[in-house]
Amino acid sequence: MTYWFKKLYLLTGITLMAPAVWAQTKIDRKALVQRHSVVLHTTDSLSSLSLGNGKFAFTADITGLQTFPEYYEKGVPLGTQSEWGWHSFKDTAGYKFEETLKPYQINNRQESYSVQWNEPKRNRDASNWFRQNVHRLQLGNLGFLIYKRSGAVADIKDIKNISQKLDMWTGSLQSHFEVDGVPVEVTTYVNQQQDEIAIKVNSALLQQGRLKVQLRYPFPTNEWGDYGTNRAHPEKHSSGIVQQSNNQGLINHRLDDDQYFTQFNWSGSAKLESKAKHQFVLTPGKTSAELTFTCLFTPKKPAGKLLTFAETALNNQQAWPAFWQSGGAIDFSGSTDPRAKELERRVVLSQWLTRIQSAGAYPPQETGLVYNSWYGKPHLEMHWWHSLHYALWQRPALLEKSMDWYHQPKVENTARQIAKRQGYNGVRWQKMTDPNGNESPSSVGAFLVWQQPHFITFAESVYRLHNDKAVLNRYKDLVFATADFIASFAYYDKAQNRYLLGKGIILAQERYKPEDTFNPPYELQYWYWALQTAQQWRKRLGLQPDSKYAGVMSKLSALPQKDGVYLAAESAPDSYTNPKLLTDHPSVLATYGMLPYNQRLDTAVMKKTFNMVWKIWDWKDTWGWDFPMTAMAATRLGMPDKAIDALFMPIKTNTYLPNGHNFQDDRLRIYLPGNGGLLTAVALMCAGWDGCKTTNPGFPKDGKWKVKWEGLQPMF
Repeated sequence: MTYWFKKLYLLTGITLMAPAVWAQTKIDRKALVQRHSVVLHTTDSLSSLSLGNGKFAFTADITGLQTFPEYYEKGVPLGTQSEWGWHSFKDTAGYKFEETLKPYQINNRQESYSVQWNEPKRNRDASNWFRQNVHRLQLGNLGFLIYKRSGAVADIKDIKNISQKLDMWTGSLQSHFEVDGVPVEVTTYVNQQQDEIAIKVNSALLQQGRLKVQLRYPFPTNEWGDYGTNRAHPEKHSSGIVQQSNNQGLINHRLDDDQYFTQFNWSGSAKLESKAKHQFVLTPGKTSAELTFTCLFTPKKPAGKLLTFAETALNNQQAWPAFWQSGGAIDFSGSTDPRAKELERRVVLSQWLTRIQSAGAYPPQETGLVYNSWYGKPHLEMHWWHSLHYALWQRPALLEKSMDWYHQPKVENTARQIAKRQGYNGVRWQKMTDPNGNESPSSVGAFLVWQQPHFITFAESVYRLHNDKAVLNRYKDLVFATADFIASFAYYDKAQNRYLLGKGIILAQERYKPEDTFNPPYELQYWYWALQTAQQWRKRLGLQPDSKYAGVMSKLSALPQKDGVYLAAESAPDSYTNPKLLTDHPSVLATYGMLPYNQRLDTAVMKKTFNMVWKIWDWKDTWGWDFPMTAMAATRLGMPDKAIDALFMPIKTNTYLPNGHNFQDDRLRIYLPGNGGLLTAVALMCAGWDGCKTTNPGFPKDGKWKVKWEGLQPMF
């Protein structure tokens, strides 16, 4: 079967399942998904619910729209975001990117890195400008204007008898509430092909003139976060109705040199009007208790007919069952361990959350398409956690969409320029970036290296599903360019006749000074694995092994040890005695969690390292993907009880909200690397890895776990 034919099958929902699970009774996927429908009966700022199509998402409150954005801004905000919606303030100071570069003396030579400056002021301001621009836009707040009998606008406290249900099988959000005892029924969808919201409202309030629809355009905050509630500076952007007919209205919103459009289509009699700056109200006629309308956000003036509400409903009712019936599924029904039901809920909701907002043409940001963190920019080291699960769950087309971003000329050229500027070969992938691949200044990100092999991981994962030369030809150039950098970055120490990784790096555990740090075990193993895999690609393509790759592999530094455990880095003999170094990501566990075994690893030492980390780590100072990473290490080390315990460690950053989001803290109320990481870990815990002979290796054999799965791919 050819690569593209297989890809079509995977896209359309016909699953190429692992042979080992054919003998099982097929999982009732509809029942599996629908038993985890989210049902709400109260207001909770952390329980807003999102709909999306992978490249556009709309987050709603308990009214089914975004009626009360200020109430939710410190919870899970009511965002409307897309992969195309970006903005940059005008650079009136004429900053040059070169002003963000600072020279460092590393391994006896000078290299320049784009970092955050404190002084001089000009460099600091330039660095801040390039961090803040471009930033992702909150496209608009689409909500209701609800009037009480008194004529006052209803507040969230006036919303009574709430009943809301997210049905992930059909992609629908059903919302019921009452105002002054009058019921309101709302059905909300997001179009699966266009950036369009479709709504149906039934209520006597429509006939009473007490229920209207409003759209408000917020202003970008130019800050780390943007919750879509900034009403300041109305004079600095413009909006207006540019076209209107009986059942349609078009609004243009312009910010500096950027603009986009919002088109309303409705049934029956209604009128779209501008009520105040950046506020537009759709007022239905009083002849009907039902209103249906659609709202499209688009970077260009729309051409052609939009789908109606009924057509969008059908669009979802076809697309979502096809998604759920494709790829993998895991069913824990019948388990008696009290954690099984919650794990199944997290797994189902994590599939939903990643599919609606992390399946577009660009690497996702850590808060998806709900609200900005780090100005809305993606972090490439997180792309592994966001998206690798698509390959393991046999939905590789959803991974390949964002892999194509690396091939964009601007992206690849920037990566080549970074490597060249620092004196290396190939491509040095950016850390914090944007749709065009620009490098964002960061005093941490500039020195991270663990994102470098990710593209090879993605390409190899896709190849393992297809085993097709077309995959090799599609990705070979970037696989080899990535490996070229990896090989050239390793520093040859003549005195010791070995290659070092560093100095001039920050490991995944972001607690070490780059000027001093070298030879972290996870990064060393990832370097070796990436070069080894690149050599395999050369062999598959009929090419000779690369001598530089082979030379680095043969003399790459051994994994550093002390007292029978692996250190966080060879440069950190106090890895486990300095309290400051027992925080953040325990990335030493990734050495044999995210990565497979090879002859460089001593599993007895790794197990002792795991047990020490488990015992002494400051787990309250960790991140959401640390728990899946720990579970993966425990699984590979043959400790399934610890794998489950890791997934349910009672730490705040391991919290999963009613909507399925992985809560971190008051700043990061959602964290999609945690969701993606969970899906990757559970796939490994079920399907294992190459050479694994244990059934369901990540689950205890105590009789309490009934694990049924299909369509998962073993990991390497």
